[in-house]
Amino acid sequence: MSTPNIEVQIKTLPNAPGVYQYFDKNKRILYVGKAKNLKKRVSSYFNKQHDSHRIAVMVSKIEEIKHIVVASETDALLLENNLIKKLQPRFNVMLRDDKTYPWLCIKNERFPRVFLTRKVIKDGSEYFGPYPSIKTVKTLLELIKGLYKLRTCKYDLAEEKIQTGKYKVCLEYHLGNCEGPCEDLQSEKSYNKQIEAIRKIVKGNFKDSLNDFKQQMQELAENMQFEDAQRIKEKIHVLEKYQAKSTVVNPKINNVDVFSVVSDEGYGYVNFLQLSHGAIIRSHTIEMKKKLDESDQELLELGITEIRQRFNSPSKEIYVPFPVEAGEEIKVTIPKLGDKKAIVDLSIRNAKYFRMERFKQMKIVDPDRHVNRLMAQMKQDLRLHQEPRHIECFDNSNIQGSNPVAACVVFKNGKPSKKDYRKFNIKTVEGPDDFASMEEVVFRRYRRLLEEDEALPQLIIVDGGKGQLSSGVKALERLDLRGKIAIIGIAKRLEELFYPGDKYPLYLDKKSETLKVIQYLRNEAHRFGITFHRDKRSKNALGTELEEIEGIGEKTAVNLLKEFRSIKNIKSASKKEIASVVGEAKAQLIKVHYQKANEI
Repeated sequence: MSTPNIEVQIKTLPNAPGVYQYFDKNKRILYVGKAKNLKKRVSSYFNKQHDSHRIAVMVSKIEEIKHIVVASETDALLLENNLIKKLQPRFNVMLRDDKTYPWLCIKNERFPRVFLTRKVIKDGSEYFGPYPSIKTVKTLLELIKGLYKLRTCKYDLAEEKIQTGKYKVCLEYHLGNCEGPCEDLQSEKSYNKQIEAIRKIVKGNFKDSLNDFKQQMQELAENMQFEDAQRIKEKIHVLEKYQAKSTVVNPKINNVDVFSVVSDEGYGYVNFLQLSHGAIIRSHTIEMKKKLDESDQELLELGITEIRQRFNSPSKEIYVPFPVEAGEEIKVTIPKLGDKKAIVDLSIRNAKYFRMERFKQMKIVDPDRHVNRLMAQMKQDLRLHQEPRHIECFDNSNIQGSNPVAACVVFKNGKPSKKDYRKFNIKTVEGPDDFASMEEVVFRRYRRLLEEDEALPQLIIVDGGKGQLSSGVKALERLDLRGKIAIIGIAKRLEELFYPGDKYPLYLDKKSETLKVIQYLRNEAHRFGITFHRDKRSKNALGTELEEIEGIGEKTAVNLLKEFRSIKNIKSASKKEIASVVGEAKAQLIKVHYQKANEI
């Protein structure tokens, strides 16, 4: 039986919440999505023009639509998340796997052990985490070990086995680290009281444990057991010191999850902060690879569902930076000021920091991916039609109108290509005229590239504001390149980016990678131009001194400087050495000139 066409399939969809799945002609899964209203959501893919090329490609491949109706929006969120992880559709956001992160496990057994693990086994045990590093878990375990006496052995401490005397206490008992439940020297009730206290500490509730220890210390002191009281006092100090390291936000903020997202062209990063008893007890960020130019809202909604499910979060309220769909049972708060707003801002900073660290790792581990991401980001930020793989930047250099020169630096894939740098002596402009000079060098540069059939850049940057930009545009118009190469100007004072024909400049985030690349280009062009200008002034000054000698012209002066490198070397050279470059007659003139100068 053939599959009905798409229009028929859409008409039969219900106006109910659920999850839809798209398949191609080979029955391969393309996409999984959720909807409050299945018919409206699916129809929207087929009844409008898509700006995103990737969405248009996906829609063109859809041959079959399947759907699952669910009872509520929350169920749709959870089902969508589970299906994406299970089926891994080609066009869905891809979640980075966190299986290698460390967890703290309270084992589901009689007299539970507490230990570090990287494997989460669904056997009824409790898992806290994942934590960002092994060091964090080890610090927490050291705290627990210092406060409570727990077993570390793997014995099955079933009551009947203990009663038969199957086990004997080990070295840990004799060292005072365990109270010997294996020989029935500790009751299950007292042991489980310790486990409950550990549970609260891991969740950020230090209050009950501190109160218990303080009460124990008071009782021991009253009974004249001062050494034992001192040991309890030391435990209180350890616990208070650890508590002080927790990021305390506001004691009134309790059992709240905080989420935020930052993204670039290719990836999204969703940060999660868990608050309990006024303190942050967990921070975690997940990386999500975009597939269909997903919005920040879409990324955050998927991230919230994934993280809350992963950590089995019991919180009934979440703080987020903008409105999201999180399910009917969850209260969504968008703080505007105060401590609540501060904690959302902190989450955003954590997401940005994670993104920055990933960039650093990417540059080392996968430079190609870093370049691809940077180029895609620059294309988006600068509103270009293609990625700026080849960029050229121009800068004029003249001091009081003397020795006017210009420089062109070339970046390929975001890095300097120094072999392609070019210097220009201004030939057609009289006096210090930056606008005319810019038009001349841009024209000369691209006329030559066209004549030699060399590759043109995707982006030209001119150092300066609207005036320099207009000059660059005129040069491109003369070459019939207007509209074929993107061109922008950057003004130094406020780092404004000017576009041809735009009244107002574009301002990029001061921390954006795109602006940093442009600043690098501009600074490199300025450095290269200034160096060339300085060298030219120096050579001209030296040449002028030689040209003051009767009978010595500019060409002779240049030849001598090329050979001897400096006036000092020329003065100390023999007549024969100078004659080998400029002939006997001119060598005689030079030697006589400097002899007379020495006599004065």
